[in-house]
Amino acid sequence: MAKRMSNRDRSRDHDGHERGHQRGNVRAIFSEGSVWSPLGNGDTSPHDDRDRSYVRKIRPCSDNQRVLLEAIDRKNLIVALGPAGTGKTYLAIAKAVEAFEAGKIGRIILSRPAIEAGESLGFLPGHLEDKLAPYLRPLYDALGERLGAKRLKQLLADGSIEIAPVAYMRGRTLNNAFIVIDEAQNCTYGQIKMLLTRLGWHSTMVLTGDPDQTDLLPGMSGFGDIANRLSTLDDVAVVRLGDRDIVRHPLVASMLTVL
Repeated sequence: MAKRMSNRDRSRDHDGHERGHQRGNVRAIFSEGSVWSPLGNGDTSPHDDRDRSYVRKIRPCSDNQRVLLEAIDRKNLIVALGPAGTGKTYLAIAKAVEAFEAGKIGRIILSRPAIEAGESLGFLPGHLEDKLAPYLRPLYDALGERLGAKRLKQLLADGSIEIAPVAYMRGRTLNNAFIVIDEAQNCTYGQIKMLLTRLGWHSTMVLTGDPDQTDLLPGMSGFGDIANRLSTLDDVAVVRLGDRDIVRHPLVASMLTVL
Protein backbone atom coordinates (compact mmCIF):
# COMPACT_ATOMS: atom_id res chain seq x y z
CA MET A 1 0.00 0.00 0.00
CA ALA A 2 2.74 2.40 0.99
CA LYS A 3 4.70 1.44 -2.11
CA ARG A 4 1.72 2.20 -4.40
CA MET A 5 1.25 5.58 -2.67
CA SER A 6 4.93 6.44 -3.19
CA ASN A 7 4.79 5.52 -6.88
CA ARG A 8 1.61 7.58 -7.29
CA ASP A 9 3.26 10.60 -5.66
CA ARG A 10 6.31 10.34 -7.90
CA SER A 11 4.07 10.05 -10.96
CA ARG A 12 2.08 13.09 -9.84
CA ASP A 13 5.28 15.08 -9.27
CA HIS A 14 6.59 14.10 -12.71
CA ASP A 15 3.33 15.07 -14.43
CA GLY A 16 3.20 18.32 -12.48
CA HIS A 17 6.79 19.11 -13.47
CA GLU A 18 5.98 18.54 -17.16
CA ARG A 19 2.84 20.69 -16.91
CA GLY A 20 4.81 23.36 -15.05
CA HIS A 21 7.48 23.29 -17.72
CA GLN A 22 4.84 23.68 -20.41
CA ARG A 23 3.30 26.59 -18.50
CA GLY A 24 6.67 28.34 -18.51
CA ASN A 25 7.80 27.87 -14.92
CA VAL A 26 11.32 27.33 -16.23
CA ARG A 27 12.49 30.79 -17.30
CA ALA A 28 15.61 31.83 -19.20
CA ILE A 29 18.13 33.92 -17.31
CA PHE A 30 18.18 36.49 -20.11
CA SER A 31 15.13 37.63 -22.00
CA GLU A 32 14.68 36.33 -25.51
CA GLY A 33 16.64 38.30 -28.08
CA SER A 34 18.94 39.94 -25.55
CA VAL A 35 22.73 39.59 -25.74
CA TRP A 36 24.92 39.52 -22.67
CA SER A 37 28.22 41.33 -22.89
CA PRO A 38 31.02 41.38 -20.29
CA LEU A 39 31.37 45.08 -21.07
CA GLY A 40 27.80 45.69 -20.01
CA ASN A 41 26.57 46.81 -23.45
CA GLY A 42 23.18 45.38 -24.28
CA ASP A 43 22.97 46.86 -27.76
CA THR A 44 25.52 44.63 -29.48
CA SER A 45 24.58 41.97 -31.98
CA PRO A 46 25.40 38.29 -31.37
CA HIS A 47 27.93 38.29 -34.19
CA ASP A 48 29.97 41.06 -32.59
CA ASP A 49 30.06 39.50 -29.14
CA ARG A 50 33.01 37.14 -29.53
CA ASP A 51 35.81 39.03 -31.25
CA ARG A 52 34.92 42.70 -31.07
CA SER A 53 38.23 44.27 -30.05
CA TYR A 54 39.00 45.49 -33.57
CA VAL A 55 35.63 47.26 -33.82
CA ARG A 56 36.30 49.65 -30.96
CA LYS A 57 37.58 53.05 -31.98
CA ILE A 58 40.82 54.11 -30.38
CA ARG A 59 41.05 57.54 -28.82
CA PRO A 60 44.21 59.52 -28.08
CA CYS A 61 45.12 59.95 -24.43
CA SER A 62 47.28 63.02 -25.03
CA ASP A 63 47.80 65.83 -27.51
CA ASN A 64 50.86 64.20 -29.05
CA GLN A 65 48.99 60.94 -29.55
CA ARG A 66 46.27 62.91 -31.31
CA VAL A 67 48.93 64.50 -33.53
CA LEU A 68 50.30 61.03 -34.34
CA LEU A 69 46.88 59.66 -35.30
CA GLU A 70 46.15 62.68 -37.49
CA ALA A 71 49.56 62.37 -39.15
CA ILE A 72 48.89 58.73 -40.01
CA ASP A 73 45.64 59.77 -41.68
CA ARG A 74 47.31 62.52 -43.75
CA LYS A 75 50.83 61.34 -44.58
CA ASN A 76 52.33 58.28 -46.27
CA LEU A 77 55.47 58.25 -44.13
CA ILE A 78 55.41 58.85 -40.38
CA VAL A 79 58.24 58.68 -37.87
CA ALA A 80 57.18 58.40 -34.23
CA LEU A 81 59.82 58.92 -31.54
CA GLY A 82 59.20 58.66 -27.83
CA PRO A 83 59.96 56.83 -24.60
CA ALA A 84 58.55 53.45 -23.65
CA GLY A 85 54.84 53.32 -22.91
CA THR A 86 53.68 56.20 -25.09
CA GLY A 87 51.59 53.93 -27.33
CA LYS A 88 53.62 54.38 -30.50
CA THR A 89 53.44 50.79 -31.71
CA TYR A 90 49.91 50.15 -30.51
CA LEU A 91 48.48 53.24 -32.22
CA ALA A 92 50.29 52.41 -35.46
CA ILE A 93 48.99 48.83 -35.47
CA ALA A 94 45.48 49.99 -34.55
CA LYS A 95 45.47 52.38 -37.52
CA ALA A 96 46.79 49.60 -39.74
CA VAL A 97 43.93 47.32 -38.72
CA GLU A 98 41.46 50.16 -39.18
CA ALA A 99 42.71 50.83 -42.73
CA PHE A 100 42.63 47.13 -43.56
CA GLU A 101 39.08 46.67 -42.30
CA ALA A 102 37.96 49.73 -44.28
CA GLY A 103 39.45 48.30 -47.47
CA LYS A 104 41.93 51.14 -47.89
CA ILE A 105 44.91 48.77 -48.09
CA GLY A 106 45.26 45.12 -49.06
CA ARG A 107 47.69 43.86 -46.43
CA ILE A 108 49.52 44.70 -43.24
CA ILE A 109 53.27 44.24 -42.96
CA LEU A 110 54.98 44.48 -39.58
CA SER A 111 58.72 44.33 -39.13
CA ARG A 112 61.26 44.76 -36.38
CA PRO A 113 64.95 43.89 -35.91
CA ALA A 114 65.71 40.57 -34.23
CA ILE A 115 67.98 41.92 -31.51
CA GLU A 116 68.01 40.87 -27.85
CA ALA A 117 67.80 43.45 -25.09
CA GLY A 118 71.36 43.26 -23.83
CA GLU A 119 71.74 39.48 -23.64
CA SER A 120 72.20 36.61 -26.04
CA LEU A 121 69.77 33.69 -26.02
CA GLY A 122 71.94 31.57 -28.29
CA PHE A 123 70.48 29.39 -31.02
CA LEU A 124 66.73 28.92 -30.70
CA PRO A 125 65.10 25.60 -31.71
CA GLY A 126 62.46 25.12 -34.38
CA HIS A 127 61.76 26.53 -37.81
CA LEU A 128 62.21 30.16 -38.84
CA GLU A 129 58.83 31.20 -37.42
CA ASP A 130 59.69 29.57 -34.09
CA LYS A 131 63.05 31.32 -33.92
CA LEU A 132 61.52 34.74 -34.64
CA ALA A 133 58.49 34.34 -32.36
CA PRO A 134 60.16 35.72 -29.17
CA TYR A 135 61.29 38.88 -30.99
CA LEU A 136 57.95 39.49 -32.71
CA ARG A 137 55.75 38.66 -29.72
CA PRO A 138 54.86 42.33 -28.96
CA LEU A 139 53.45 42.71 -32.47
CA TYR A 140 51.37 39.56 -32.13
CA ASP A 141 50.02 40.82 -28.81
CA ALA A 142 48.90 44.14 -30.28
CA LEU A 143 47.32 42.48 -33.31
CA GLY A 144 45.57 39.91 -31.16
CA GLU A 145 44.04 42.63 -29.02
CA ARG A 146 42.70 44.50 -32.04
CA LEU A 147 41.57 41.54 -34.14
CA GLY A 148 41.04 38.62 -31.80
CA ALA A 149 43.07 35.41 -31.85
CA LYS A 150 40.87 33.54 -34.33
CA ARG A 151 40.76 36.25 -36.98
CA LEU A 152 44.46 37.02 -36.54
CA LYS A 153 45.30 33.37 -37.22
CA GLN A 154 43.20 33.43 -40.39
CA LEU A 155 44.79 36.63 -41.71
CA LEU A 156 48.29 35.34 -40.99
CA ALA A 157 47.49 32.08 -42.80
CA ASP A 158 46.24 33.76 -45.99
CA GLY A 159 49.04 36.34 -46.06
CA SER A 160 46.89 39.40 -45.38
CA ILE A 161 49.12 40.09 -42.37
CA GLU A 162 52.84 39.47 -42.63
CA ILE A 163 55.30 39.74 -39.77
CA ALA A 164 58.92 39.64 -40.85
CA PRO A 165 62.36 40.60 -39.54
CA VAL A 166 64.17 43.59 -41.00
CA ALA A 167 66.76 41.34 -42.63
CA TYR A 168 64.14 39.90 -45.01
CA MET A 169 62.88 43.23 -46.36
CA ARG A 170 65.62 44.03 -48.86
CA GLY A 171 64.63 43.94 -52.53
CA ARG A 172 60.89 44.21 -51.94
CA THR A 173 58.40 46.82 -53.16
CA LEU A 174 55.48 47.17 -50.78
CA ASN A 175 52.42 48.37 -52.70
CA ASN A 176 48.90 48.76 -51.30
CA ALA A 177 50.09 48.01 -47.79
CA PHE A 178 50.33 49.48 -44.31
CA ILE A 179 53.87 48.96 -43.02
CA VAL A 180 54.89 49.34 -39.38
CA ILE A 181 58.60 49.25 -38.52
CA ASP A 182 58.86 48.74 -34.77
CA GLU A 183 61.92 49.21 -32.54
CA ALA A 184 63.59 51.26 -35.27
CA GLN A 185 66.20 52.48 -32.76
CA ASN A 186 67.82 49.04 -33.13
CA CYS A 187 68.39 49.58 -36.85
CA THR A 188 71.49 51.09 -38.35
CA TYR A 189 71.39 54.06 -40.72
CA GLY A 190 71.75 51.74 -43.70
CA GLN A 191 68.97 49.44 -42.54
CA ILE A 192 66.49 52.27 -42.06
CA LYS A 193 67.41 53.74 -45.44
CA MET A 194 66.75 50.32 -46.99
CA LEU A 195 63.38 50.07 -45.22
CA LEU A 196 62.27 53.55 -46.26
CA THR A 197 62.95 52.81 -49.90
CA ARG A 198 60.59 49.78 -49.79
CA LEU A 199 57.59 52.15 -49.78
CA GLY A 200 55.37 51.59 -52.82
CA TRP A 201 52.17 53.02 -54.29
CA HIS A 202 49.07 53.40 -52.12
CA SER A 203 51.05 52.49 -49.02
CA THR A 204 51.63 54.00 -45.59
CA MET A 205 54.75 53.41 -43.51
CA VAL A 206 55.15 54.15 -39.80
CA LEU A 207 58.51 53.93 -38.03
CA THR A 208 58.42 53.79 -34.24
CA GLY A 209 61.22 53.75 -31.71
CA ASP A 210 62.97 55.29 -28.74
CA PRO A 211 66.43 56.64 -29.54
CA ASP A 212 67.35 56.50 -25.83
CA GLN A 213 66.78 52.74 -25.57
CA THR A 214 68.86 51.27 -28.36
CA ASP A 215 70.47 47.86 -27.90
CA LEU A 216 73.17 48.60 -30.46
CA LEU A 217 76.64 49.82 -29.67
CA PRO A 218 76.96 53.60 -29.15
CA GLY A 219 76.80 55.49 -32.42
CA MET A 220 75.44 52.59 -34.47
CA SER A 221 71.73 53.45 -34.33
CA GLY A 222 70.59 55.59 -37.23
CA PHE A 223 67.05 56.28 -36.04
CA GLY A 224 67.64 59.70 -34.51
CA ASP A 225 69.71 60.92 -37.47
CA ILE A 226 67.13 59.68 -39.95
CA ALA A 227 64.32 61.42 -38.04
CA ASN A 228 66.21 64.73 -38.03
CA ARG A 229 66.86 64.55 -41.77
CA LEU A 230 63.29 63.57 -42.66
CA SER A 231 61.82 66.38 -40.53
CA THR A 232 62.86 68.83 -43.26
CA LEU A 233 60.48 67.21 -45.78
CA ASP A 234 56.90 68.49 -45.99
CA ASP A 235 55.49 65.11 -47.04
CA VAL A 236 56.93 63.29 -44.01
CA ALA A 237 55.51 63.60 -40.49
CA VAL A 238 57.95 63.35 -37.58
CA VAL A 239 56.07 63.12 -34.27
CA ARG A 240 57.96 63.34 -30.98
CA LEU A 241 56.23 62.05 -27.87
CA GLY A 242 57.40 62.75 -24.33
CA ASP A 243 57.05 61.62 -20.74
CA ARG A 244 53.59 63.19 -20.45
CA ASP A 245 52.33 60.84 -23.18
CA ILE A 246 53.15 57.65 -21.25
CA VAL A 247 50.02 55.57 -20.68
CA ARG A 248 51.57 52.77 -18.64
CA HIS A 249 51.93 52.78 -14.87
CA PRO A 250 52.64 56.32 -13.56
CA LEU A 251 55.93 55.04 -12.14
CA VAL A 252 57.21 54.50 -15.67
CA ALA A 253 57.14 58.24 -16.38
CA SER A 254 58.67 59.02 -12.99
CA MET A 255 61.50 56.53 -13.42
CA LEU A 256 62.39 57.75 -16.89
CA THR A 257 63.08 61.21 -15.47
CA VAL A 258 65.89 59.85 -13.25
CA LEU A 259 67.19 56.83 -15.16
